[in-house]
Amino acid sequence: MKDVLTVIMAGGRGTRLMPLTAERSKPAVPFGGIYRLIDIPLSNCINSQLYKILIFPQYKSQSLVDHLEEGWNIFSGDLGHYLRIVAPQQRTGEQWYRGTADCVRQNLYLIEHEMPRYVLILSGDHVYKMDYSAFRDYHEKVEADVTVALLEVDRSQGSEFGIAEVDDNLRIRAWEEKPKEPKPIPDDPERCLASMGIYLFRTDLLLDLLHKTDHDDFGKDIIPRVIENLKIHAYPYRRMNRISDYIRQVDPDGVRRLHLVEATRDSQYWRDVGTLDSYWNANMDLTGVDPFFNLYGSLWPVRTRLRQYPPAKFVFNDPGHMEPRTGTAVDSLVSPGCIISGGTVRSSVLAWDVTIRSWAQVDESVIMDRVEVGRHCKIKKAIIDKDNIIPPYTELGINPQADRERFTVTPRGIVVVPKRYFWPQ
Repeated sequence: MKDVLTVIMAGGRGTRLMPLTAERSKPAVPFGGIYRLIDIPLSNCINSQLYKILIFPQYKSQSLVDHLEEGWNIFSGDLGHYLRIVAPQQRTGEQWYRGTADCVRQNLYLIEHEMPRYVLILSGDHVYKMDYSAFRDYHEKVEADVTVALLEVDRSQGSEFGIAEVDDNLRIRAWEEKPKEPKPIPDDPERCLASMGIYLFRTDLLLDLLHKTDHDDFGKDIIPRVIENLKIHAYPYRRMNRISDYIRQVDPDGVRRLHLVEATRDSQYWRDVGTLDSYWNANMDLTGVDPFFNLYGSLWPVRTRLRQYPPAKFVFNDPGHMEPRTGTAVDSLVSPGCIISGGTVRSSVLAWDVTIRSWAQVDESVIMDRVEVGRHCKIKKAIIDKDNIIPPYTELGINPQADRERFTVTPRGIVVVPKRYFWPQ
């Protein structure tokens, strides 16, 4: 993979994730307790042996830059490896990035300096595991000019994505960006083929396209215009992305056979966490005995910036007390620095340095860094951003009408508490 340069788009405003994106870009939103969304594609890159990476931030990027500089400074320049955070520079005019294609165009000098054989373009805010080396192998096998990763989704969701039509050889023959009436797969009227925002270009072709046009976006502008003249192929993610095949290659004797089931399931998982409900769902997918997306696999690990916190602690077991209390967490992810001090946590994700006080109950919730949940609180189906001290006896997710008077409440009923909310005492 030495001849592949990876470009990660990390400038998304994430307006549908407000208030989580009020002070950070979408790729910088915390996920899974100790991670940020940008860690997912970066980990896929490292696991796929891609070591030349450009990251293009834009909107409120400081926390993202801090995270990358402190947690991803692992590349060796002596080996020709690098991760470069490329700030918007207005090198080609006075406008900021107008779209994915314009973003790459404004930074073409970096690609021309490297001149790889291929350029892999990724989004910095999706949750999935993917072997990009298999993606590249497929691209070469079908002799494509451009290869686009596609995912089968329900037609009811199709209006949120670029939708492709393919022939029997998986060559893309038509493309429509976020259509009101997505065209179904010919043999499946209830589903359609949606773009995952993952593109592999021949570098010479990419340079030619961007130099000769001023189109803003790959999905909206460029792909629909070049379908007839170029060989644009679909990569069916759930059919082709088999990390279990990778495990068989590195472990032909089956010593780690138990990982095969896990890897096969993870290879089918993909979420665009573009809304608060989908973000909550993605975090809930991490919990439980048999999670839909597994962070604990050893052969396709997810990496991040680690912090110096002590181990999580669970204290108090007073069954004979007038008010019995036991510090417990079940079907949950509890990060370092957390103290479950006589409270109960179920089916939840707790980030760094969270304290759950006695007799508090937290169910199906995502709680970010440095949050304290006071005694006797009842929290259900909530997302609580950083730096909150929740007063005793507070209820969230119990009375929807009362929640709407203070907070954002999603269509599914998830209560979202912004960072550093002022709690009346």
